[in-house]
Amino acid sequence: MTRRNDSSQMKKCLTHQSPGDSSNKADSKVADQKGADSKKAGLGGADSTGADSKKAGLCGADSTGADLIAMGSNEGCLSKPNSTASVLDNVGVNTSDSNKANSSGATSSGASSKEQSSKCKHSQSSYGEATDLGPSSNSGDKLGNLKMLKREPECHMELDTLRPRQNHTVLIDTTKFNDNLLIPHEGKHAWDNNHVKLLPHFPKNEPLSRWQVTEKALQGLIRGSASVKDVEMAIMSYNRAYKKEWTFNALNSYVQQVNKHENNFSTVISKMARLALQLQDQIKHAIPLLKQKHSHAITLSQVQISCLLANAFFCTFPHRNTTKPDSEYASYPTINFSNLFGDSSMRKIQKLRALFHYFNTVTDNETRPDGLVTFERICIPPSQLPCWKTQLETLTDLQVFSEGCIEKEGKGMLQVDFASKYIGGGVLGNGLVQEEILFLLSPELIVARLFTEKLGDNECLKITGTQTYNTISGYSNSFEWQGPYTDNTKRDKWKRRFCQIVAIDALHFRDFREQYTETNVMRELNKAYVGFRRDPSVPLEYTPAIATGNWGCGAFNGDPQLKALIQMMAAAVAKRDMAFFTFGHKGQAQELQKMHHLLKTNKVSVAHLYSLLKNYCDDYNRHKSKSVFDYIKHQTPSSQL
Repeated sequence: MTRRNDSSQMKKCLTHQSPGDSSNKADSKVADQKGADSKKAGLGGADSTGADSKKAGLCGADSTGADLIAMGSNEGCLSKPNSTASVLDNVGVNTSDSNKANSSGATSSGASSKEQSSKCKHSQSSYGEATDLGPSSNSGDKLGNLKMLKREPECHMELDTLRPRQNHTVLIDTTKFNDNLLIPHEGKHAWDNNHVKLLPHFPKNEPLSRWQVTEKALQGLIRGSASVKDVEMAIMSYNRAYKKEWTFNALNSYVQQVNKHENNFSTVISKMARLALQLQDQIKHAIPLLKQKHSHAITLSQVQISCLLANAFFCTFPHRNTTKPDSEYASYPTINFSNLFGDSSMRKIQKLRALFHYFNTVTDNETRPDGLVTFERICIPPSQLPCWKTQLETLTDLQVFSEGCIEKEGKGMLQVDFASKYIGGGVLGNGLVQEEILFLLSPELIVARLFTEKLGDNECLKITGTQTYNTISGYSNSFEWQGPYTDNTKRDKWKRRFCQIVAIDALHFRDFREQYTETNVMRELNKAYVGFRRDPSVPLEYTPAIATGNWGCGAFNGDPQLKALIQMMAAAVAKRDMAFFTFGHKGQAQELQKMHHLLKTNKVSVAHLYSLLKNYCDDYNRHKSKSVFDYIKHQTPSSQL
């Protein structure tokens, strides 16, 4: 691997670093995230918050409506972390011409073992305009301190030329892309258990194929005067088995309650139908499923994503209308929009406002997006996870803020999605907490539900390059779409916006006390580490900080103090700094910053902190009247807060 070690650029990177509702229970989210007929125990959606009066924008909380509580610990060690790169790490080292892939798109089948990283040099060049989302130095509570944390594009390793790899499927023609053209890659389609099943390739067993029936129905919506009833009839013409189950009450309510100047329903539906019918022209190669226990990445254009989502709106994806335990896609989230159209609620109406704005944007010639987005499933084998009781690292830098939001003030950092194991949680149902709001701000994230199997304990999903389309306010029942958002975020060499999101799912504790076991603490440590782990091939100076908050708290019953400590420990081993947003909880912010100062001042190692947590958990019944922060303070008497 060759890199340019430019000391002046390195110096620049180092110095220029500016910029629930209680009724929303986790149980009720299970049906949202998988489908109304799949209410498996323990499968909660994204964590909910007790405060729905805050301004939204994923302001760093799952969340918590109460004060800080206690925590738990862990045992057992596997082996030292391995420096093995992730799938992309980032797909494509600078190699000689003889190592270049033969294919111009999709997946290459003979990737060199040296091709571990596509990040090769520092870049100040990008597509697009300058970002305007940097924090103000005099806003909130010391938000100016965010300037101390690294973020992209100020700290960025320029990517190698985009090309497919054995573990990276590229759905656009990379040869044409390097000539500044976005053309779908032409390859082979597959109808099997390893790829997305697309309707045009549905096995023909009737005089008219199912795709021909669908084409005819969607063509009927193009005339520009379609009503909700017309949309319903079109969708039901190729989903007849669900005629007695599906309703369109929410869609009706949206049209009736939202003024015509905003929704212009018939016109947008017409453009969406045209977009959906482009499926065969936009997707010319099989889309792999991102399955459990396998690391793989998919890069596709924003236009391809919009086409797939238009098909999801019109419910054209076969075999994806049920997630019963014995169904083919029981381990995948739903993708067809049928559940969103059902029982009406104000939440669904606001979701439809955001989604129709997205579709109106992507079908307009003036605003159609022209970038790429990468979805990367990362699986770290158990043998390569940290041995927590022997990790000698001390804590990295932490800045805590009671004001500000992950997706705004954390722009350019690794932004944490407080995810459901079924990616997207209840975004296509009634769920409206951190993860769902994130997916409504950037609806391109929803397409991950098409191909991402539920996450395992040692897995995460990283998404790079999505665009923000919507401005919103509120949270849970107070959520409201406010209007369009113009995203001026710069782009990298692959035309992906400098926006990286990592989805990590916390455990759902039905009994609050369950988290205070070594096994459960270790699981959360490993999950956070998998999400936070940096690309081993990229120097620390080029690794942005993490933007996170009360991951796994709220409806998932996580202890905010425990979860904060877990994330600090994982960040320390991953060697990344962290910005922590408490979503308006000033007391929590102050206590957390003090605790970090205590541990940092006393140079407490991850191993020692792990031991303290283990001891606390082992005798939780005796210590339960004392919070984990108080316990640690008591065990560290030499410090001065």
